[in-house]
Amino acid sequence: MKAMPDRTPELGLARALVETVVTVADDFDADRHLGRVSQVCSELLDTLAAGVMYTDAQDTVRIATSRRGERLARELLEAQHLGGPCIDCFGSGRPVGPVRLAARDAVARWPEFAARATAQGVGVALAVALRARGRVFGVLGVFAAEGRPGGAPGAPQDHGQDSALGLAQALADVAAAGLHNQRAYTEYRDLSQQLQAALSSRIRIEQAKGILAERWQTGTDAAFGAMRRYARRERLAMDTVAGMVLRGTLDDAMLQDEYGPSR
Repeated sequence: MKAMPDRTPELGLARALVETVVTVADDFDADRHLGRVSQVCSELLDTLAAGVMYTDAQDTVRIATSRRGERLARELLEAQHLGGPCIDCFGSGRPVGPVRLAARDAVARWPEFAARATAQGVGVALAVALRARGRVFGVLGVFAAEGRPGGAPGAPQDHGQDSALGLAQALADVAAAGLHNQRAYTEYRDLSQQLQAALSSRIRIEQAKGILAERWQTGTDAAFGAMRRYARRERLAMDTVAGMVLRGTLDDAMLQDEYGPSR
């Protein structure tokens, strides 16, 4: 029987893609999710560090990093406030790199970032956008020693850079799809809860109207008018007044005398 080739890198990528797409859950943690994406990217490309700069649901900029080179990744992502591959990528939505940071163009383009990165042994950087449904959620930045990233272990040398960029982009695409799905799920969940609350409130008000109308031997419109006038006078929500009627904590005789139709 012919021996099967070693497909460890492909299996690692497959597992990573499965993990990064499972995001529809109430206990979803975006930092942990994107930190895992960064770690997988760093492992598969054998880089010094990787990290994601992204905006959360409140449009606050956040950073999630790989465990490998965590401090380095955070420092290099934060250092790009004056320019860097991740900022350029976020602005354009297009991949940047892999770029040799000692090259003249890189030094001229991002002088402070290039100097800080190379001083810490980073020779190559690339950035890919986390994009889904036309929206850029953030950027995955990858930081490697000179000669890296060269793609997954075992990749042909002449296709190393294309392989690295393609793998990083695949992870970023799936991570972005996961973020999009999770945020859509959260919006629909919140909307469902709001609709359920509104329906429950309406039911309580209708029940309270019916109780008062039956006790007062009058129409439900008159009962509703009394509840509304009481709510306005006491600065209470109609749902609160309805709850008081249902629980029997509101004196309906007083309500009828002071706010009812015979007043």
